[in-house]
Amino acid sequence: MKPIFKLAYWIILILTGNSLLSAAERGTLIREAVIYLSPDTNSNKLAQVERGRELILLDKSHDWVHVEALLGSETRDPAFVLEEDQGKTISGWVLDNGIIWASTPGGDRILFGAAADSEDEASRRHGRRGAAQDAERLYRRVYDIFPNSSIAAEGLYRAADIQWQIDKADMQSRPSAREQEAYLREGINEESMKLVMRKFPDSKWAQLAAFHLIDNKLCGDWQGSPKCPDKEAEMYEKYVKEHPESPAAPEALYDAAWRRAALIEIYKTEEQSKKSDQSKSLAISLAQQLMSKYPQSDWSARGQTLLFLVQQGVPTYGNVIQ
Repeated sequence: MKPIFKLAYWIILILTGNSLLSAAERGTLIREAVIYLSPDTNSNKLAQVERGRELILLDKSHDWVHVEALLGSETRDPAFVLEEDQGKTISGWVLDNGIIWASTPGGDRILFGAAADSEDEASRRHGRRGAAQDAERLYRRVYDIFPNSSIAAEGLYRAADIQWQIDKADMQSRPSAREQEAYLREGINEESMKLVMRKFPDSKWAQLAAFHLIDNKLCGDWQGSPKCPDKEAEMYEKYVKEHPESPAAPEALYDAAWRRAALIEIYKTEEQSKKSDQSKSLAISLAQQLMSKYPQSDWSARGQTLLFLVQQGVPTYGNVIQ
């Protein structure tokens, strides 16, 4: 074979191979499974695959499927492997049950239900170990495998929310969490939330994701200074103006009102009576706005309590006892 024809042959072969690979069906497990060296439970066990791990279908044989499984990176928490992270992959055989493929009828809802089950399990006192991570992966797979599903956006958001809560708890457990300025601590990874905002920009899930991002801008410890609560109140007020229809808008409005109420006492300790009175007026206005705009929200009831305390002159911040 002449060199030029040999080159053309290999190019065609590579392109064909890539085409087949890109067309390979993707799936995930809603159960834990063992990957075997061959389609036989007596063969060597290569690895154990957790719920929600991504599978690529390579072949089928009776009650078995030959798959490539993404097990995650060995150098970081494998529960939160992003798609661009190469991680650790392994090829082998898995029993063909409990697997959701892109072609599975109602697969998106089955995955979502499995994720919700794992999330519920994680909330229990003696729930299954790793259930929160299972839920994160399963919700993420709803979007990955069924991107056009009506629940893809919610799945992507719920996955991001679980990761955010775990990362937030970890961040708050560190000594740096008590630093006054936000930039002095290691922030929560925002990529998952920003992905929700990029993929579904006009959805309520994007609005909720934007609300989470405020966490990274909050002070750790106010240290009795008015700078932090004043800045934070402005951030929450801005959020409500930009996202008035967001499910998180009532909470943001309450957060702003509570900070304005806290400033009443903070300014008193600094003998700034004028600013204390201004903060009281702002707290009352925000609480009334909350009750008026979102009357059915639990945050509205909390706003009414806050309003009552402020109007009665009861301190809502600090160790002041009357």
